[in-house]
Amino acid sequence: MKVLSRTRRFPPLNALRAFEAAARHLNFRLAADELGVTQGAVAQQVRHLEDVVEVQLFRRLPRGLALTREGLEYFSSVQRALQIIADATDALGQRPTVLAVSTTPSFASKWLIPRLSDFGRLHPDIEVRVIADERLASFRADGVDIAIRLSKPPFPAGLVAELLFPLDIFAVASPKLLDSDSPIRTPADLAKHVLLHDAHDLWPEFIGKLGGKGRADPTKGPRFSQSLLAIDAAVAGQGIALTSEPLVERDIAEGRLRRVFDFSFPMSLGFYVVFPQANAHSEALDAMRRWLFAQYRNA
Repeated sequence: MKVLSRTRRFPPLNALRAFEAAARHLNFRLAADELGVTQGAVAQQVRHLEDVVEVQLFRRLPRGLALTREGLEYFSSVQRALQIIADATDALGQRPTVLAVSTTPSFASKWLIPRLSDFGRLHPDIEVRVIADERLASFRADGVDIAIRLSKPPFPAGLVAELLFPLDIFAVASPKLLDSDSPIRTPADLAKHVLLHDAHDLWPEFIGKLGGKGRADPTKGPRFSQSLLAIDAAVAGQGIALTSEPLVERDIAEGRLRRVFDFSFPMSLGFYVVFPQANAHSEALDAMRRWLFAQYRNA
C-alpha cells in the first residue's frame, strides 16, 4: 500500500461512509439503500476514495463485490474509526444537564448536602453544582439557576420566591455541657455559660422573649461569621448557640446537640427557593424545586 503524504492522510468522510457500507454488504445497491442515496452515488464515492488512497479496494464481480487484501485491512480500520466517531457523537447528547444551586455554607453543609445523594439517585441525568456563599448570588452573572436563601418578601421583580420552610429559633448545646456541674434549667442559668453568636445576632431578641430574672448579657461571647461555625462550637461544648431545626436536626438526632429549653420564637425570615421567572419552564430546575419541597415534607 502506498504511503499518503501528510496533506492527503484524511479522505472525505462521505467516501469513507460509502466504502464502509459497501464493504459490509459487499453490494453497492444495499449500501445505497442504507445510506439513502443512489447506487451510482455509492459507486462514485468508492471510486473517489480509491483515487485518493491510490489503492484498489474492491474487485467488481458480476454478482457483487469482493474486498481486495488492502481493502479488507482498510475496512477493519475504517469501521473502528467510524464507530469511535459515532460513539463520541452519541456521548455529546448524553451529557448531564448542569444545575447550579446557590445557598449559604451553613444550609449547604447541614441540610442540603446530606440529602443530595437522593436527588442524584432520582435524577442521574442532572449534575448539581452547589455554590455555597454568604454573598447573594447574581443569577445571570454567577451562572446560578436556583437559590435557597434566608430572606423575606418582597423579592425583586422577575424572581419567583417560594417559602420552603419558616424558621423557629431555639437554643442548643452539647449534652456534655448540659450535664455538667452548671446545668441550665432556668433563663437565669444562661448567665453561667458562654453565648455563641453568629451573623444574625439573635441573642438579644431571644433573651428578651425568653424573659425571667437574672438574665445573661446578650452582647457577650465569641462571634462567628457563619451559623455553621457557631453550631460546630456548640457541638464542641464551647457554649450555647441559637439555631433552627433544619440546621441541627441531624446533630440532635445523633446526640451531638440537645435543645436547652422548650422555648422557641418564630422569625420573620424563612428559607425561600428563588429562581428567575424566565427559567420557570426548565425541567431540571423544576425537578430540584419539587425535590426540595418533598424533602421538607418528609423530614
